[in-house]
Amino acid sequence: MEQNKDLKLTVTDFASSNGSQPNELPSPGRNTHFTPIALRAPTRTSMDLDDYFVGPLDINHHSKWPYFLRLHGSVLPKMVLPLAFVAAWATAITCISKFVHDLGINSVLLTITGFVVGLALSFRSSTAYERYSEGRKYWAQLVVTSRNLARLIWVHTIERHDISEEQGKADLLGKLTALNLVNAFAVALKHRLRFEPSTQYPDLQPLIGHLRTLAGEADQTQFEPRKHTPWKAAGEYLGIPFAQSNPRKLVKRSRDNLGNLPLEILTYLSAYMDEVMGNGQLKTPVHQTHVMNNITTLAEVLTGTERVLNTPVPIAYSISISQITWVYILVLPFQLYKSLGWVSIFGTVLAAYIILGLAAIGYEIENPFGNDVNDLPLDNYCRELASDIDTLTSMPAPTAETFISMAENKVLFPLSMSDYHSWKTRSVADIRSALRAKATTAATSVDFQRVKAQSESTEQSGKVGRVSENKHVSEVVEAV
Repeated sequence: MEQNKDLKLTVTDFASSNGSQPNELPSPGRNTHFTPIALRAPTRTSMDLDDYFVGPLDINHHSKWPYFLRLHGSVLPKMVLPLAFVAAWATAITCISKFVHDLGINSVLLTITGFVVGLALSFRSSTAYERYSEGRKYWAQLVVTSRNLARLIWVHTIERHDISEEQGKADLLGKLTALNLVNAFAVALKHRLRFEPSTQYPDLQPLIGHLRTLAGEADQTQFEPRKHTPWKAAGEYLGIPFAQSNPRKLVKRSRDNLGNLPLEILTYLSAYMDEVMGNGQLKTPVHQTHVMNNITTLAEVLTGTERVLNTPVPIAYSISISQITWVYILVLPFQLYKSLGWVSIFGTVLAAYIILGLAAIGYEIENPFGNDVNDLPLDNYCRELASDIDTLTSMPAPTAETFISMAENKVLFPLSMSDYHSWKTRSVADIRSALRAKATTAATSVDFQRVKAQSESTEQSGKVGRVSENKHVSEVVEAV
């Protein structure tokens, strides 16, 4: 855990003359132990007890424990106090019924109320998972739109090296800036959905520090977390309602207009696209249309995720479902005592674990963008998008001639292992004849492909080689 707390964002400046230079960025966060996480650092670096039930889960982590034995990912900490209270209540009712006065009642009430509780939990679980699934769909839409937009910027926005070296270099750096804005939109949306209004987070500040935004001009000291007492920290860990902080407290604390950072990023991105369309860097109309449509889709994702976040299950439903489940659990010992005796204590606790567990999962995933164990791993999604953009920019935008006329290009594989240059020396009639043979040959075995590869590797260049290959192909086709 100490390694996780000491993690710092290190910025490597490859352009400097003295090599890498570590820089520590101010990093206000959600709690007093705010851990700055670098853009591609793992979300979790330990499995200590105080980190074990903190989420979201690392999707790259693989556990070999069977599901019924797993604790990591469960809502067990939030169940400790309710189950302890239910156990004490069931013990008190059972002892009174055993030694003082029989409090047992007919179990017909168990059947009637059990049906109602089942409906209530079904409604709670279905609505919560629907919101969870909808949030995941919006983030998938964000990723695919960002990938398309990044590809359009990198490949179809030309760099004007023919004008001058400096102009080409400026165009390249402009494209990289725009791609950083695409990545910044996802990161800013993640922080907005978690009510983190600062612009000084280590995965966000390097991407938007050069932009003039309302959140960036606000007093960042208002976003620094306040120290929690041990009792409050323990209460939040155990899920005690009285200890829970308002998730919007950092936003409410600021007296400045914080604006809408993801929307402001889209404004800068639109300004860049308008510039490249105006100066001729992006001149194909269909590409211009696709670019603007992708920016519009990102704005729709922003609105959709805000809708999921700001439209919870109506409070009346939540209150009613909570009351129904607790009344059912508190009445259980009275109904179970006549049939089970002392075992009614265990039966009540078991039923409470099932009912309260399902209800707790529903409350946890109702907001899929938070930091609970079962919430969406937004940090991983943002890092994957950043990695995809880095992969895209790792090589210059390709042109057709850079990958078509290559010796490794086996244009008629698996029928022929000849490369592009070998087929280029042949006539169009030969190529079309080979394509016909490729389509009509039943190449259903590995042996056929192996024979073809061997014959192609030993084939001699020139007319003799071509005649030999055609004869061999005909023999194989006839054999098949």
